[in-house]
Amino acid sequence: MIWNAINDPLFGYIQDNSKAPCCSRRQASIFYGAPLYGLAFLLPWFPWKQYREGDWLSGLHLVVALCAFDGMLTFVLLAQCALFAESSTRHESRLQLIKYNQVATLVGSTSILFCGLISNNMENFAHFQVFVVLVGAVATACMCYTGIYSTTQYEERESLLESSEAESAERLFSWSSVISLTKQILTQRNFLLFVTMNFFQVFHLAFCSNFMMIFADNLIPKDVLSSSVRSIMYGAGFICPQCLVLISQSPLKKFGYYKVVLFSFYLEAIAAVLVFLLGPEHYYLLAIYLTMNMVIVQASFSLFNLPLADIVDADLKKHKRRSPLSSMVFGTNALFTKPAQSLAPMLVVTILNQFGYANLNSKLAHPDPNLFLGLHDAMFYMICLVPLCIAAVQILTWTPFSIQNSHLTPIHAEL
Repeated sequence: MIWNAINDPLFGYIQDNSKAPCCSRRQASIFYGAPLYGLAFLLPWFPWKQYREGDWLSGLHLVVALCAFDGMLTFVLLAQCALFAESSTRHESRLQLIKYNQVATLVGSTSILFCGLISNNMENFAHFQVFVVLVGAVATACMCYTGIYSTTQYEERESLLESSEAESAERLFSWSSVISLTKQILTQRNFLLFVTMNFFQVFHLAFCSNFMMIFADNLIPKDVLSSSVRSIMYGAGFICPQCLVLISQSPLKKFGYYKVVLFSFYLEAIAAVLVFLLGPEHYYLLAIYLTMNMVIVQASFSLFNLPLADIVDADLKKHKRRSPLSSMVFGTNALFTKPAQSLAPMLVVTILNQFGYANLNSKLAHPDPNLFLGLHDAMFYMICLVPLCIAAVQILTWTPFSIQNSHLTPIHAEL
């Protein structure tokens, strides 16, 4: 958890201030980081030996694999996010990149299907290992291609760094520089508003990902929704968000991301109020609501690189920087929003345990249904009140966000 918390701002500072080309250039960070990222992806799936129960080496393997994967994910992802912000300041170009990203996400999600087919749903571990090696190789090749052929507006950054080598050497790994630059980012009102809103979005996303299907299984009787319909419902939560973003390109161009995201918050709040007033007995409506909530939350979250990129542009203009602090902005955002991923399941489980959630998977053949009446009520209140409260907070924090018309006028003129 400590490594997960510190690596975002650490790598962000290094990428924005290092004079080493493998760190300072976004393309080089992706190109050189891709093979290491691919190896880190494979690390958990190849045991160091035949483990026995309680073997300390398996625990060490897990810790090393988690730290390596999270570290390389952060390093490459920060460079990719910075590349997104620095490729162009034009709203249309950034929307195009969002569209490509969603298409790639849709294509990549098919790997889960093929993995299940090839490994016989993980029954054949050797086949699974072959498949993950193939996935790692393809992913590494795609990232290396990006590292070779992508371009940004700030290619002259290398020459700037060379001409001010003394200054860069003085700034590199300087705590005073880290504190100063971070303070400049944190004193931006728009950044604070966005991070607050994004924290609750990450919380909501973790809430949906971890519990919505559990709630559906417990609140909707199995004779109402067949297993095939439930499978479609669950799959829609992972596929429809990308489709929604793709078909929303016209509204995004016309109204901008600010109004689209704000509209999604109002829609979530209104839907939560309607379902709460109608009650838990309307099972089909409940199924539609749960699916819609998952889709809207994930789809709106997919747009959040757009406001972050605008914040990077605003910071560049405000402080008259020669090159943007893209990685630091994205990394500082992650520093404050990542805790929500762990906080959501911890809080929800703590609350549900007060109503017997711990006994839900009891080994009793026929547990007394009356034991879970309070639990089902608690689940229903949570699926209504949690989204409603989150939406209310997000509306309050997102409304004052002042970069609302970047789709009409860029933050600053093209360099």
